Amino acid sequence: MIEPPLGILQMTALNPDFAADPDAALDAQRAKCPVHRDDMSGNFLLSRYADVRAVLSDLDMWRDPLKAEPAAVLTRRLREDRVGLIDDPTADITSILLLDDPDHARVRGPLVQALYARAAKSKPMVEAIVDRILDELDGQPEFDLVPTFAIQIPIEVIAGILGVDIERTADFRDWSEGVIQTLNPMRTPDQTAHLVRAAEALGAYLESAMVDRRASPRDDLVTDMVQLQAAGADISDAEIRINLGALLVAGNLTTSDLIGNAVNALLRHPDQLALLRADPKLIPAVVEETLRYDPPIFLTGRIASRDMEIGGCPIRKTQAINVLLRAANHDPDVFENPHAFDITRKRTPHVSFGGGSHICIGSPLARLEAQVALGRLFERFPNLRLADPDAQPEWRTALPFFHGVERLIVRT
Repeated sequence: MIEPPLGILQMTALNPDFAADPDAALDAQRAKCPVHRDDMSGNFLLSRYADVRAVLSDLDMWRDPLKAEPAAVLTRRLREDRVGLIDDPTADITSILLLDDPDHARVRGPLVQALYARAAKSKPMVEAIVDRILDELDGQPEFDLVPTFAIQIPIEVIAGILGVDIERTADFRDWSEGVIQTLNPMRTPDQTAHLVRAAEALGAYLESAMVDRRASPRDDLVTDMVQLQAAGADISDAEIRINLGALLVAGNLTTSDLIGNAVNALLRHPDQLALLRADPKLIPAVVEETLRYDPPIFLTGRIASRDMEIGGCPIRKTQAINVLLRAANHDPDVFENPHAFDITRKRTPHVSFGGGSHICIGSPLARLEAQVALGRLFERFPNLRLADPDAQPEWRTALPFFHGVERLIVRT
């Protein structure tokens, strides 16, 4: 086991010891050094639920990486590179992922209004997409669930919400895989090149779509946003483009990982799968327990807007903080038997969607997609099982702070 304190780069699938047993390492960190200054990244790392929840709920905290002190090198790199669709290199415009008030509230307001309304009426579309994908898998005795199911669903759902023509789905998937590198501060030159290509292509597509929807409105999110703008919402074309593109960053990979991680957990816990099969109404509980037990994102960040103290540790204004979501979700002071996957667990709020004013804008859609996907999957394949029950999970390493299975070979 890795001895604490861990640095931020040790908390990824790139570290085989951590990947093999992240909870043992995080337990030790939480018990012995729950507030730790990682000098390499220039960030404070928090692992106790109470501290994490308090930081996420603090509406005075900053999110913009450019407000962090120079020593917070990993945090500042998210915007200093000035590449990618969530940042406009020609103007001081970024997505709501990294924006502070008052601009955050101004831009987030119409986005929430439009996206939540879309999510509320998207269930028939999500069901149709899931059923079609399952039809394509029907009859196959064995398949890799990640590329054929978990990845396809969020891409097609967000494409449908944005009104993307079905023949452009492959492009959309490529753009999504490129743009997500915006949130990888350790990306390689090849990954950066893919990011730039994808951002340029997706940005051009969205700009064209906005022009088109103004002339010929459709039943999609692009139309919703340009109509809200025309009705007086204080949001620019660049802000619409950047934030619609950021939906790919914020939603596709994380929802794919949520679906894949949930299936992986259920197939490795046959007692819990038996409970679900006996009572399909437990699907929402499966999704919430997966978010707690095996969250798609390991950490998120804030910047101190004032001198403060956390867990007895002084933190100065402009110093950067990373809250360790998985560590908080497995805190034994909050969750009984925290390392057990238990879909009947008494509900205690996990922190996997963040909190405060920056709580994940896509959470209603992610929950809907995961619930439909899991319910339909186990209904269609009641005997679904791992092809090799003794094989260890293969975790993706390409995006260090995102967490999902790379491959999941199943038999029907």
